[in-house]
Amino acid sequence: MKRYFEQASAQWVRYSAYEWRKAADGTLYLTAAPDAQPEIYDPLKNAQQLVLDALNIGRMGMSKKPDANIQAAILRFAGNYGLFGLMTALPTTANFMEYEAVYLPKNRFLKEESMQTDGYLDLFFPFAKPEVAKRGIESEWRISDDRTMMALAMAMNDQHMAVNMSFQREYAERYDWLKQQFVDWAFILTTCILYYMDFDQMSEDQRDVFRKAMTVFDGNTPTYHIALRDKPTIVWDFHSLLLAVQLMFSFMLADEDNPLRICKGCGNVFVAGRKNESFCSPECKNRYNVGKSRDKK
Repeated sequence: MKRYFEQASAQWVRYSAYEWRKAADGTLYLTAAPDAQPEIYDPLKNAQQLVLDALNIGRMGMSKKPDANIQAAILRFAGNYGLFGLMTALPTTANFMEYEAVYLPKNRFLKEESMQTDGYLDLFFPFAKPEVAKRGIESEWRISDDRTMMALAMAMNDQHMAVNMSFQREYAERYDWLKQQFVDWAFILTTCILYYMDFDQMSEDQRDVFRKAMTVFDGNTPTYHIALRDKPTIVWDFHSLLLAVQLMFSFMLADEDNPLRICKGCGNVFVAGRKNESFCSPECKNRYNVGKSRDKK
């Protein structure tokens, strides 16, 4: 994993605090707290932990943990890394503000193939609407009465308008969508592990089912450019944190030297130091062995 991103960087925004809020229709959203302050950071600096945290939340969903526990874990995740940027991850292009409508490929959350831009924005701004004037392919966005948000928009003005809008304090993402995305990643990891573990016992039809499950990785492709810093640096142009996690997860899945594993002791996902490693720590291994000994008695 390190060799893929040690000479790479990216930019994303996280807030100092997030909160769960219910919209008028009862839908639960995660959004920045009213007085939270934004921070621009590089998600690639801690890429491995970012992916592990996402997968372990997904494991909670797969294990049917109580929603209160999952919500607490997602709240911690957002505090560390920010929101997913689902608004710009779902359409065919993150630059959808320059089109007459938003066009959507197949996804887990919206059945529509296209939506009017105003209606699409409403999905992510359920509490306070951005001041956006849309006329065909032309759009204008105004920020007023919040100097912090104005400064943030100026700092990120090299991003597409929609990406920049998703960094604003009023932006929100649905709990059921967030939970489903975490679960999807954990399901893919489990699928991948079981595919190779049980390969010899499966029929070709069964193997094909596993292969088709990997289509969850279909979607937008990030771009990049080379920046001349203290050394040549790959700068990834992620239009969503979701896409960043997905790309890094892909590299980790394909890493033969340090594969992803699910600990036989605690059930958490970890990066194995060797191919046949089954426990995330000596403590987990000891507890597991003690438990097995008790079971035999």
